[in-house]
Parts: sequence; C-alpha cells; structure tokens
Amino acid sequence: MKEEGKAECGGEFLFEDPDFPAEDTSLFYNSSTAIAGLQGDITWLRPQEICHSPALFPDNISLGHAKQGLLGDCWFLCACTYLLSNKHLLNKVLPPGQPQWGDSRYRGSFQLCFWQQGLWTEVTIDDRLPCINSTLCFSRCHSPTVFWVALLEKAYAKLHGSYERLWAGQVSEALVDLTGGLAEHWSLRDVGSEEEQRPEQDSDQVRRRRLDLNFLYPLKDKCAISCSTHSNPGGASELGQYHALTVMESLDVKTLSGSKVLLLRIRNPWGRCCWGGAWIGSGVGWSTIDPNSALDLQSRVAEGEFWLDETEFLSQFDDVTVGYPISDEGHLQSIYTGNLLTHSHQLAGRWIKGHSAGGSRNSSSYSSNPKFWLKMCERGEVLLSLLQHRKWKNPEKYTQTSLENTKHQHYQAIALHMWKVEKKRFNLSRMLNKPPCASTDCHVYDREVVLHRQLEPGYYLLIPSTYQTGAEARFLIRVFTSSSSSLSAVKNPAPSLPLTTDGEWETSYFQGSWLEGKTAGGSRNFQSHWQNPYFPFTVCDESAVTSGVNVRITLHQSRPDTDLHPIGFHIYKSLEGRSEQMLSRDEDPVASCVPHCYTQDVSMACCLSPGAYTIVPSTYQPDCSANFTLSLARRIHRKVVKSQERLGRAIREISHISVMQS
Repeated sequence: MKEEGKAECGGEFLFEDPDFPAEDTSLFYNSSTAIAGLQGDITWLRPQEICHSPALFPDNISLGHAKQGLLGDCWFLCACTYLLSNKHLLNKVLPPGQPQWGDSRYRGSFQLCFWQQGLWTEVTIDDRLPCINSTLCFSRCHSPTVFWVALLEKAYAKLHGSYERLWAGQVSEALVDLTGGLAEHWSLRDVGSEEEQRPEQDSDQVRRRRLDLNFLYPLKDKCAISCSTHSNPGGASELGQYHALTVMESLDVKTLSGSKVLLLRIRNPWGRCCWGGAWIGSGVGWSTIDPNSALDLQSRVAEGEFWLDETEFLSQFDDVTVGYPISDEGHLQSIYTGNLLTHSHQLAGRWIKGHSAGGSRNSSSYSSNPKFWLKMCERGEVLLSLLQHRKWKNPEKYTQTSLENTKHQHYQAIALHMWKVEKKRFNLSRMLNKPPCASTDCHVYDREVVLHRQLEPGYYLLIPSTYQTGAEARFLIRVFTSSSSSLSAVKNPAPSLPLTTDGEWETSYFQGSWLEGKTAGGSRNFQSHWQNPYFPFTVCDESAVTSGVNVRITLHQSRPDTDLHPIGFHIYKSLEGRSEQMLSRDEDPVASCVPHCYTQDVSMACCLSPGAYTIVPSTYQPDCSANFTLSLARRIHRKVVKSQERLGRAIREISHISVMQS
C-alpha cells in the first residue's frame, strides 16, 4: 500500500505534498481570471517527465531568465530576475545543496524561503508542475531544461493559496518577499492637477512624487528596477494594459555630435521584444553613436530584450519600482545616499476596532492608535517602513470585483506620522495639535509605505494609522538606520478605554498601591475607607457638559486572575484650594463604581459639571494589598488641526495584469 504523501518511482518513494496537491484546488481561487478556462486541460508532471537531464540552473546565465506563461504574474517574474544577478539573495530563497534529479538523495521535494512579516518562512513543495501537452503552462526559464523559476513560482503560489492568487500584483511586494528588504515606486507621470500636487502640511514634502532617473544613477547597477505600463504604449504594440518589465541596464552613451544619451535595456517577461522604437534592430538611433559602441550594445540584447532612450522610456511607461540593494552581510543600502544602514529593528502591532484603530488625524480618536518610540543615539539617516498584513477576502463575494480594486479588497489605506519630542513625558493631545516633523505621503492602499529622513539625536514618536476609524489590521514597523538607534512600543499603563466618536479626549494615568495597615482602607462600610489613596482632578470645560458624558474612569488591579480582590471607586466633590485629605466624611460621592467586583478592571462613564473632584479607589475589605492603575479620560475641546488629511490615490501602482498572447 502506498505511503501517504509519497509516490513510488523506480523503486523509490517521491514526495507528494498533501497541503498543495496536484489538483484544481491548488490552481484556482475563484476562477475569475483567464486561466479558469484551463480546467480539465492541466496535468502535473515532474521535471524528469518533461525533459531529459533537468537542472535547477543553466551554465549560461541568460538561459535562466524567467519567461512568462499563461499566468498573469509578470510582477513576480520581474522580482525573480533580480535574484538571478544576486547570488547571496538567491541562496537565501533557494538554499543550495538540495538533491536534484539524478542525485541518489533526490526524493521529489524542494525547500524554498520567503520573507513574510519580519521572518524568513520555509515552504516545502513537491516538484510536480502544471503542464499542458507535457509542457509547462505557467512560468519557465528560457532553457526548457531549467526549472528554478517554475519551482519558485509553485512555492510562492502555495504561500498565497493557489496559482490564481498570483494573477495581478505589485512588483514592490514580490521584491520585499524575495529579499526581506524595501522597495518603493514612483510615478513617471505628472500627478493630477496643481491643487492635487500641492503637498499637505503634514505630509512628507521631500518624498519624490515623480522620479528623476538621474537620482538612481549612482546605484543603478545594484538596485532592482522595474517599469510598468498601465495602458497600451504607442511603441509597444503588443503590450496590453498593466504589464511590468525589468530594467536590466542603463548607461550614458556619447553620440557622434558630442552629447550624451541615456539608454536603458529592458527585459519583457513574455520573452519577445514587443517594441518598435528608434533603438530596435536597424533603428535610426544607432546611426547617431559610434558604430563600435552600437555593435557592442546590440550584442548585449538577449531574447525578449530591447534598448530605448530616456525620452522614449519616460513617454512609454507609467511608473518605476526600485528595490533597495542588500549587502552580502544583509545590510540595506540607501538609494538616496548610498549609505549602508547597519542598524535595524522591527516590532509588530495591531489596529483593533474600539481600542487601537483610531483612524487618521481627522478623527478625534487618532491618539488611540498604537505608538512607538524611536531613539536616535546620534545623527543619522533613517528609513521607516509600515507594512500591513494582507487579508484575503471571501472568493465568492469578490468574484465580479474589478481587478483595479484589488488593493481595496486586501489592504487598508495606511500612513505613518512622526513627531520629535524633547522628553518621554509630555502632553500627547498638545503635541498632536502640532504638525508632525515627517509623514508618509497621505493614506494609501499599499501593503507598505516608506518614510526617509536624516534625524538628529533624540526621541521620536511614531504613530501608524489607517484612514478609516475602526479599520482592523495587523502590521509591522521596521526601522533601518545608519547610526545607533532603538525602537520600542509605547505601552499604556492600563487597558485603553473604548474609543468614542463624540469629541476629543485627554487621558491621564495614575499609579497607586493599597498597602496593608497603611493605605488599604477598604470600602465605605469601614471607618478606614479614608486611608485609601486619593486622586484629585478638575473638570474645566463648560461646553463639554452639554453633550453628555465628559469623564471616563477605569481602575485596573495588578494581580493574577486567580487571586483578584473585589475593587471599585467613588468620586467626591472637592472645594477649590482645599486639601483632598479634608474631604467631608459625611458627604456622599457624586458618582460611584460599585458594587466592588472580582475583576481586573472596573470602569464608569459620567457627566460632571466644571469643578474640583477626587477619586478614591478601594478594595471591598480593608488590608487587601495590591498595586493598581487608574486611567482618567476627560472630554476636551481641541483646536482643529489646520491640515485636513485626504485619502491618497486609491491605487498608486495599478496591478500589473497580462496574458501570454498566442
């Protein structure tokens, strides 16, 4: 009887992946793309069943480049091209030394690695690949006997759940998943009207909305550079909408007239030229440069590649994606300065509806968003990244959704703001009234947004946010710096009060202790009640009273769930200028959170008129020792932030979609 997960071949058992079987479930997600028509036509074959002497990589590197098949994943293949020229990154994704076909240790399985949410994740697959008529129907290498691309594509499809889920995506996402680094994209077009281009007061005004190619020149041989078109370019007659290509090389060439022209060599994942510009074949462009230089450049063109000049490039393509170089030691290299960013940190976080999903700065609940401390020990260059988890939606619900709305399905609109603070103890509400010292380019539906700055020594408060209040997602904050730095989460000393939409709230936190024989006075049933700790506060805003609740209080005891005291608190009216210790012991409280409860937290919301008050927290019985935290939220009238945030363009880099044309 055949062992589960294995198939017998030549007396040996070959691995069959039970988690990603050779079935339609591994191919299709919701059958909404062009490959849905392939159902019933696909068979699964191992490389040794497709050709004689299969190999992972060819001797001639140019034959190892990816060639797109019937799946619209040109965005992924552009990132694969970068791996082929970076051996240390390729070895990270496809660890060397694995037994291949013809090796006595070969058992039909391969291990690959992808960077996911801060960690390198191993994905194990079998080598059964989807074919039509014994030929690979999805991505392949230019050499029909080389299979590293097909295996990498299968592992990436397993990571996403199916091959069909690779249809349409972002080059920047694939680059990050394959390198663990950063990638940014820029428009090659003017962005909207003058009014739209005017930077917001609290956006990063240094961020480049339109890319100058000369900006990348110093690192052009180290970066991963991809270009894409969102419509049919005039010269690229065969390119459909939403197609991504790779910039293989760019260089300045001297013309016969003595001027210089910037030429770029472009690789099309389809494996054919699809271009008719001035630098194709015997185009007129070659007659303007030295014949020997022309022959040299033309000899560099491999299958599927073509040259064009800067003018053609800027007119025919819509945007550029740039992946940051990564050194052999694993350090990110800045595309802005060329500096190695040798210090890096990352922390995970989450926006939770009703607690930490405070929305944009337009919302009064913005301050409840997660917060992080960045400490710069000395001046240095800093790259900050906010990366959110992708959330897959119900396939039936989104079958008819247009591909342009892909990002809306899977991502929240996110942004990252940063304020410099002089000390770690400060008034949060006052600080948030001021413009941040830096922020990303408004809220956008991207998986990751990146912020670049030169920062002086000191503390910086980072606040990641979604545009909509209550929008939930998990995220990762990453920091890369050229000098010594640290990153930590700002921990609330007590659980956050539920968010409200009825104005701005300012929250204060107080630490206290009930000590046996000293400050553990018990409830009002005991004379010792007045030994409990006192916490005075004032209500100043007359206008806040007109709309109901203006004070919210939570008492949290620091004890394990198995050993809780019953706790509660009372609020007493005080006279201005009078010591809280002189409260009238005959006076009833103006509000009480009773009865005392065996729970970690007790809360109360109330409406208090302007004046002085004192909170007296207690356990029910005297002499019950415990530490506690009291959080006091008061409704205030905050000045309107002068800069109103806008939701950024719904899709900055439109999903790249293409189908291999016959």
